[in-house]
Amino acid sequence: MKYQTRKKALILLSDGTIFYGKAVGDKEGTAFGEVCFNTGMTGYQEIFTDPSYFGQLMVTTNAHIGNYGTNENEVESDSVKISGLICKNFSYNYSRVGADSSLEEFLNKSNLFAISDVDTRALVSYIRDNGAMNAVISTDVDNIEGLKEQLENVPNMQGLELASKVSTKEPYFYGDENATYKVSALDIGIKKNILRNLAKRDAYIKVYPYNATFDEMKDFNPDGYFISNGPGDPEPLKEAINTAKDIISNNETLFGICLGHQVIALANGISTYKMHNGHRGINHPVKNLITGKGEITSQNHGFAINREEAESNSAIEITHLHLNDNTVAGIRMKDKSVFSVQYHPEASPGPHDADYLFDQFFDLIKTKLN
Repeated sequence: MKYQTRKKALILLSDGTIFYGKAVGDKEGTAFGEVCFNTGMTGYQEIFTDPSYFGQLMVTTNAHIGNYGTNENEVESDSVKISGLICKNFSYNYSRVGADSSLEEFLNKSNLFAISDVDTRALVSYIRDNGAMNAVISTDVDNIEGLKEQLENVPNMQGLELASKVSTKEPYFYGDENATYKVSALDIGIKKNILRNLAKRDAYIKVYPYNATFDEMKDFNPDGYFISNGPGDPEPLKEAINTAKDIISNNETLFGICLGHQVIALANGISTYKMHNGHRGINHPVKNLITGKGEITSQNHGFAINREEAESNSAIEITHLHLNDNTVAGIRMKDKSVFSVQYHPEASPGPHDADYLFDQFFDLIKTKLN
């Protein structure tokens, strides 16, 4: 064993429930955030660097984390975005030809506090039954009352605007400037693989900060617009919602993913709500109501749009449903080139079932140009 005397650690949930484990490595530390779980068997590096997870304590349900190391090309942003990691077995050694460092080294670079040796089956079962809630992980196991006081000051995810914490500060370009198409993308927590998927379809992308206006984004003279995924509650994103409204009212082609999907719904007067524990994993079943086909999808969201309001909105058609709980997984506007999904077609965690959505976006662009 690399570390013979690791520090005792705990997870204290906001309702007072406690689970115990040990600190990863030789660290002492404390981290706060909303506790949530992801059921993916692989993809931990992508999860940890996904801006949509900003401010969350991640529980991984796979029993072994770190066993295949990390690769610098398999990140979704420029840094780790989760607040802390909770796992069962943390692998200090790794075995993969394509890895360039261990997960421990990767997390240390970001100064991320992690705990292992946790009964994650029991913890996930508890979250599933009682809902996502704020929590703290800490090696300060003898200061439970002090941790409780600090935890009370952590803001709830509902009503929390986080896009500004992860968005680019200045516009930047991605892809080949000589590409056939141009796309203006609103960054409210964009993943790198989304940009890769847009660029490989012969697009040159200009990425704008979360509070960019439609007038600013149209200066690029784009062929289409995109609103990204991201963290937090969508309803406080008034600037992004107004930008989406302007894009729509100007009859532009628009595609939204995850938080972007919720922003487009809000721009159409459809409200959102915080889910009991959200959808986070790489095998979520979705039915495409247009084709009748099923899709295995990657999902990561704690909010959803109101289905009844979407069904009663004369401008909106529901295109996809999540088959586990019948929540809305996709919509499109009937008389506009506007559509969005509540999952991640760029993730492609084995199945490429949802990859067609990027092609659909460019088909709409081509139709408008012709």
